[in-house]
Amino acid sequence: MMREEVRHADNTKIDLKVWKRLVDYGLHYKARVIRTVLVLLVVSGADLAYPLFTRYAINHFIGGGTTQGLGLFGLLNVLLVAVQGLGVVLFVRGAGRLEMDISYDIRQDAFIHLQQLSFSYYDTTSVGWLMARMGSDVSRLSEMIAWSIVDVMWSLTFALGVIVVLLAMNWKLGLLVLAITPVLAVLCLYFQRRILRQQRIVRKANSRITGAFNEGVMGAVTNKTLAREDAAQVEFEAVTGEMKTAAVRAATLSAIFMPLVVNLGAVATALALWRGGLLTLQGAMDLGTLAAFISYTTQLFDPIQQLAHILAEMQAAQASAERVIDLLDTPSDVQDSPEIVERYGDLFHGKKENWPDIRGRVEFKDVTFRYKSGEEVLRHFNLTVEPGQNVALVGETGAGKSTIVNLVCRFYEPSEGEVCIDGTDYRQRSQLWLQSSLGYVLQSPHLFSGTVADNLRFARPEATEEEIRAAARMVHAEEFILRLPQGYDTQVGEGGGKLSTGQKQLLSLARVLLADPKIFVLDEATSSIDTETEALIQDAIQTVLSGRTSFVVAHRLSTIRSADRILVIRDGQIRESGAHDHLMAQRGEYYSLYTHQYRREATRAALE
Repeated sequence: MMREEVRHADNTKIDLKVWKRLVDYGLHYKARVIRTVLVLLVVSGADLAYPLFTRYAINHFIGGGTTQGLGLFGLLNVLLVAVQGLGVVLFVRGAGRLEMDISYDIRQDAFIHLQQLSFSYYDTTSVGWLMARMGSDVSRLSEMIAWSIVDVMWSLTFALGVIVVLLAMNWKLGLLVLAITPVLAVLCLYFQRRILRQQRIVRKANSRITGAFNEGVMGAVTNKTLAREDAAQVEFEAVTGEMKTAAVRAATLSAIFMPLVVNLGAVATALALWRGGLLTLQGAMDLGTLAAFISYTTQLFDPIQQLAHILAEMQAAQASAERVIDLLDTPSDVQDSPEIVERYGDLFHGKKENWPDIRGRVEFKDVTFRYKSGEEVLRHFNLTVEPGQNVALVGETGAGKSTIVNLVCRFYEPSEGEVCIDGTDYRQRSQLWLQSSLGYVLQSPHLFSGTVADNLRFARPEATEEEIRAAARMVHAEEFILRLPQGYDTQVGEGGGKLSTGQKQLLSLARVLLADPKIFVLDEATSSIDTETEALIQDAIQTVLSGRTSFVVAHRLSTIRSADRILVIRDGQIRESGAHDHLMAQRGEYYSLYTHQYRREATRAALE
């Protein structure tokens, strides 16, 4: 099941536990929240005072036919407006800062958590899903939480204040006005479920749209070369059409809901005007009190409308909240126990003083590995690699070669059995202990935005300029680096897009070498480059891998002839093992693979 289908997918109620988790981010800044709420209480007090000022003005100045005290009355009004204006400014400033703090904290926690998740998470999670969570969902939630915390406090305190004043002025008329609220509660409950259901559909579709955008950009060349732009457009229209339909339904429900709330407020005002007017005509209520009562009745539904709006926003954002919490709560399949963390540190804070040295002996003991889907890749797999030994893995696609090296690196863990480093199950050590001594060069190298030197320093930030240049020279990369416009200070572009595949591969290799790893993994690292660059890398590998335990997943078999051991992997098992000459003499699977590839490359060379 893809990550979009999260645990709350069939729930039609607002999950208060989810919102409590998110509101807690705002409560990290209690002092700021309290200051902002106090400011809002002052603003609420000013709002409550206006109708009383109006009541006094009507009864004293108009009803009394006098202007005595008008100057002081006007001054107090100006002062009240100034205090309220200052309060609004402070409120907006405080809520805005709170929004940015919440957004920052959620993104920080989510990013750190993503660094801790194992490869299996990324096997089932699309880039589009993650980008939607980290981008639009977090922005939406942080904005809502920051403003809603203070808005709810204002709405509740102001509504309570209005109710108290209404009942104090005329409790019978006040109860008549308040009789509308149960009807409002029923409306909220009715529309809540329906709006929420449509908003979940919108958010799921939004994730797929983000993923489709990502695939469309990354696969633009493929679409053009296959002339399938029309098909891609049809597929994209189908995804966006689903979102459009659900969004229109949600907007329609919201468009009906909010006017109903407004109309209920108008009905309450009409009731107050009707009954209060009769009382005024009968002399049971003065005109100023009636005016104040009508004003309070109108204002009463402002906070109620605000609460209804917040409820509607919560309904709309519930799907986003669920997905962000789902991301934050997703457990990693590869975790260090609390005892291991206590002794050796976690992924971010290693206790290196307790780390034993790594010599590089790697042993698989009766290892079975299954993916989450249930697919079994390795069964009762056994292998021992001595320190400094160079092992090459060959075989058909899907044979289990990459799975073996990923288990060595502890990107995955065995479903059964043990992987031991220097005789100890690596689960008895921290992940950082092992991965700090790993060098991994991928088939598709990835560079980060920045300069050539910046990318090389990712392996060891404290490396000197001479150490960087030495690593580049060891892989024969300095020659092309010095030809770049700014040499080591040249920007490589996003993903290293300004460099060729071969150049990126050389930099990737130099970056790993700079870290001086004890265990080295090359996962088909020469399969995507030209023959000349391959020769440069192979020459560097022979020098650099000397004395290091290394695993080479080979695509071009000609590159592994000097390996200490070559393992032919098929169906997750070792079918043949030995040096190149030994395996060629056996004339088995390796012999067939090698000769077939040799003839194919010779034919290609002849045609060229």
